[in-house]
Amino acid sequence: MADIFPEDTAAVTATANLESPFATRSILGVNVAVSSYEEVIQQSLLWARDGQSRAQLFANVHVVMEAVDDPAFHRQLNAVCVVNPDGVPLVWALRALGARNAQRVCGPDATVFLLAAAEQAGVPVGFYGGSVAVLDQLIGAVRLRHPNLHIAFVESPPFRALTPEEDFAAVERIAASGARLLFVGLGCPKQERWIVDHLGRVHAVMFAVGAAFDFIAGNKSRGPEWMSRHGLEWVYRFVTEPRRLAMRYFKHNPRFILKFLRQLLSEKD
Repeated sequence: MADIFPEDTAAVTATANLESPFATRSILGVNVAVSSYEEVIQQSLLWARDGQSRAQLFANVHVVMEAVDDPAFHRQLNAVCVVNPDGVPLVWALRALGARNAQRVCGPDATVFLLAAAEQAGVPVGFYGGSVAVLDQLIGAVRLRHPNLHIAFVESPPFRALTPEEDFAAVERIAASGARLLFVGLGCPKQERWIVDHLGRVHAVMFAVGAAFDFIAGNKSRGPEWMSRHGLEWVYRFVTEPRRLAMRYFKHNPRFILKFLRQLLSEKD
């Protein structure tokens, strides 16, 4: 790896040039990127090769509405340089705001593409989050698909807040592993907060990928492709996990529509 990565990456931090490499539009105050899978992969590999501490987040209606309800979380989202449009409603919103070529960049799909790209480029990756059982299944599935991928780091943190000492030790383990792409699956908004809190401390490109761990591990299924294309994947997820997702969808989705319509009308005045 010495020919790919610089030996001294400590001087390269997230405070250096955090402007988004992509055009953005503000959706209810959240700066959402007009990005693509290819651009996300290329940019992430460039940052990884430079040893930069960066973040790639993936926002759907739930993420945006969490930011609307929590000013601190809103500031955290806008502190990173890339928030990709994970949900189709956000793609529609971007297009309504003039980004005619906007497309969905879904966290689970991006994870699959990034793992393939990392295997080809020889970039070491890591996984942080999920239960031990889920991580075991995840790593088994990833190794089958990508036998030459360098999986440098795997850790299931406790389901509680870490002490400062525990957190410092985790950062040290990530650094010692050499992982340059770190996939974080702690659930929203915990994973986004964790990533923002560790910018400049974890010298890797960090991805908040939510349910990607369970999807790749085979613990959860995704909706048919036609549902995803038409913005209906949430319906499939609701049917399969109604108790967990009911409050999220019924609380956030109608409010998002109303608030975004108000935004559009106000911008046209």
